[in-house]
Amino acid sequence: MKRRQLLGLMAVSAGMLWVASGQRIWAVASTGSSAGPIRLYSVAQGGYILNDPVIRSEGEWRKQLTELQYNILRERGTERAYSGKYHNSKETGVYQCAGCELDLYLSAAKYDSHTGWPSFYQAVAAENVSTREDRSYFMLRNELICSRCESHLGHLFDDGPEPTGKRHCINSAALTFVKR
Repeated sequence: MKRRQLLGLMAVSAGMLWVASGQRIWAVASTGSSAGPIRLYSVAQGGYILNDPVIRSEGEWRKQLTELQYNILRERGTERAYSGKYHNSKETGVYQCAGCELDLYLSAAKYDSHTGWPSFYQAVAAENVSTREDRSYFMLRNELICSRCESHLGHLFDDGPEPTGKRHCINSAALTFVKR
């Protein structure tokens, strides 16, 4: 094999591994293996609680979630900008994970980012929302996931308002809202 062909083959192989790495991270992270209860914050209880991770089969997820929710929460999809029911909501309450009802965001941390998705400058508690590297679509982003059920919520960006400078850009379909 000529050197030029070998280098081309190596470049294509490296690119395929790079693109697939995001999928591999997802497969490993969503196996549901956990050593036991995890420490999470409960708004209703006003403090930290120990709670078991939510582990369901894909069949159970399909029964519980709508098609759109399944696409977003389990397949890492997204909804069209300005199409979600919470992007313009101004009600007072708590936004919970649509997959497991974990408290994720307070309405007081919600702001209009003019992006078409609900945006928050911080989570209820750092323990409730986790991040992992997302290399899909030839980009490097920080994916936001529910710490309890490992559902995809959206992405984290560094263009938010004070006091954090962060923008948690979340799909409406990944959330349920509880008025307070």
